[in-house]
Amino acid sequence: MSSNDLSFATEDRPHKPVLLREVLEALAPRDGEIMVDGTFGAGGYSRAILDSANCELYGIDRDPTAVATGRKLEAEYDGRFHMVEGCFGDMAKLLPAAGAQQVDGIVLDIGVSSMQLDQADRGFSFREDGPLDMRMSMSGPTAADFVNTAEEEDIANVIYRYGEERASRKVARKIIEMRAEEPFTTTSQLARAVRSVVRKSKDGIDPATRTFQALRIYVNDELGELERAMDAAETLLKPGGRLVVVTFHSLEDRQVKTFMKERSGDPNKMSRRLPGEPEVAIPTFTTITRKAVTGQKDEIRANPRARSAKLRAVARNDQPATSQGDRK
Repeated sequence: MSSNDLSFATEDRPHKPVLLREVLEALAPRDGEIMVDGTFGAGGYSRAILDSANCELYGIDRDPTAVATGRKLEAEYDGRFHMVEGCFGDMAKLLPAAGAQQVDGIVLDIGVSSMQLDQADRGFSFREDGPLDMRMSMSGPTAADFVNTAEEEDIANVIYRYGEERASRKVARKIIEMRAEEPFTTTSQLARAVRSVVRKSKDGIDPATRTFQALRIYVNDELGELERAMDAAETLLKPGGRLVVVTFHSLEDRQVKTFMKERSGDPNKMSRRLPGEPEVAIPTFTTITRKAVTGQKDEIRANPRARSAKLRAVARNDQPATSQGDRK
């Protein structure tokens, strides 16, 4: 199946995987290879990868709903697809335990899935009222637990760091004020609190957007997961193996850009150092995409979520993996 034949949604498959053509081009699955969809979600990437080549694929997800979807997919692809339950940041342990010591390609789609956003009872979105939850794994502390118990300064710092919300201190102060009267239990409560102190932006984005993003990232340790997954890819990928990452906001993209730039730097330029300076690690990846790849006009028209998506990709070379500690 060529990338031009890919549709973004069908009646029986409403999920719209973002930058699907570009993901397949960068990942370049081949017959006999082993692929990894580290953020399985509704399985959009996994299906497309399995349909594009006679390869084997491991899907990873911590969301029980996604895992249930993956179990059904295992029967469809007759032993070529394997569902692995867990965090993609733990893939260095999860994949060998599932039977994959080395792989040829890894794709990561960072952030909340449209499937999770559309389920009001998961508490990821304020479009419909629901419990203030936000846990991808459905276990551990919820967003409500955090906003109802954390110190004002900690709440402000989380909202500023992960949501880049300039009014983070005002939001935190309002949360403390409102929770003294009644604990936060629903998404609508929190959205009202934020809207009461944050002005609507000129682009029409809801004032609560950045605070909800921040809490979701914090509750699920999304940036930590991303860092651990990219480090794991250095160990798991065979020489020539591809790492493809799709992000949706600047925090994620900066992290991916920094990692890929550091791990795929020009050895000649990296060797230019002053006498006495420590040796710089030899690059373990080579660049596939020189700059971030964005959605084409037809996809953006069909799927507005693609507007903010950016794809970056690198390929593993034959240099031994270097531990994070050795790079500091």
